[in-house]
Amino acid sequence: MESMSSASVLSQQRLAGKVAIITGGASGIGASTVKLFHENGAKVVIADIQDNLGEAIVSKLGGNNISYMHCDVGKEDGIINLIDTTISKYGELDIMYNNAGIIDKPFGSILDSTKLELDRLLSVNLIGAFLGAKHAARVMIPQGKGVILFTSSACTATAGVSTNTYAITKYGIWGLAKNLAAELGQHGIRVNCVSPFAVATAIGGGEISEEGKGIFEEVMGAVGNLKGQILKAEDVAKAALFLASDEANYVSGLNLLVDGGYSVVNPTMRNVLFPSNL
Repeated sequence: MESMSSASVLSQQRLAGKVAIITGGASGIGASTVKLFHENGAKVVIADIQDNLGEAIVSKLGGNNISYMHCDVGKEDGIINLIDTTISKYGELDIMYNNAGIIDKPFGSILDSTKLELDRLLSVNLIGAFLGAKHAARVMIPQGKGVILFTSSACTATAGVSTNTYAITKYGIWGLAKNLAAELGQHGIRVNCVSPFAVATAIGGGEISEEGKGIFEEVMGAVGNLKGQILKAEDVAKAALFLASDEANYVSGLNLLVDGGYSVVNPTMRNVLFPSNL
């Protein structure tokens, strides 16, 4: 009975034996994905600059299949070290999830935006994603296999839901993913994006209180299309798990929107004709 139980658990591990790097893995969507990938049998390397949070996750999960590395994704030397250390430790890289990202502010006019803000977001969101993909491809091409994932945003499908600076970086990621899907398919490498609706995380820096999280989720629940559900970091992690797993072995070049249908609905007529539904 024990051996059958072990076999059953193993069969449910959708990433059993795979090696994954998750940037921005110490908090938010990244941390949820780290836990889910680890639960599903992956050997996970957390890359982040939030050392205390990253090390805390490693301590909590324990074992030889989880580790943390300090890495500023905007610096190529750091990314090279991250990839090379992972290969030295585990012998291969199956999944590179370029998830690290920051935001300037929730909303704002282009007149309020500064070049400094744009440079900062480009460095982390877009350059970090580019460098992560570049050096993952460097080791995946000789392997003849691999998965490269990005966290983009639902703003790539719906205009006016973010600042211009943030949108530039997330559209850039989606453009990069499409180009890489075309280039790397010949090497057996799949490339996809996960693009979530608004999630209550500390992406803006600092910490988010339970009260602040509750207020944010209440507002997003009212704004969102899919009622009765609130998007959580865990939901985005589940989408990433699907794309990283063999269940998606012929899925590449996809921008997977996790937005409850928000991007395909124009509620203007409905709200005018049926105002009581507001």
